[in-house]
Amino acid sequence: MSDPLPKPSVLFVCVHNAGRSQMAAAFLTHLSQGRVEVRSAGSAPAGTVNPTAVAAMAEAGVDMSAETPKVLTMEAVRASDIVITMGCGDTCPVFPGKRYLDWPLDDPAGQGIDGVRLIRDEIERRVRDLLAELLREQP
Repeated sequence: MSDPLPKPSVLFVCVHNAGRSQMAAAFLTHLSQGRVEVRSAGSAPAGTVNPTAVAAMAEAGVDMSAETPKVLTMEAVRASDIVITMGCGDTCPVFPGKRYLDWPLDDPAGQGIDGVRLIRDEIERRVRDLLAELLREQP
């Protein structure tokens, strides 16, 4: 029996890994149903995930209450096929052969639930488009 094809891997990066990148990773994990390896990290991780982001995601049927911010490492970048940045600027390491995308999204920090819902909905739209593209690329 042959080895299964490797799954595409995606790393979402923002400064605090407390809002945007956590929501994007949670959506991709939820929607891909194991077909994509998903990571998230921050260049200066916060102590906890934004509780308003957790609440907004729960409204969308995605539980990210157990997530914690993680520090961005070179290993995480090396292990990912696609790196999606969300406002981390020059602190994101760049490696040849990786695909980089930048999603300019508002930071949910300090925003009320209505503002975070708008960000969540835009992230979901982008993640659904990305997932459709990744699944088309698989044989």
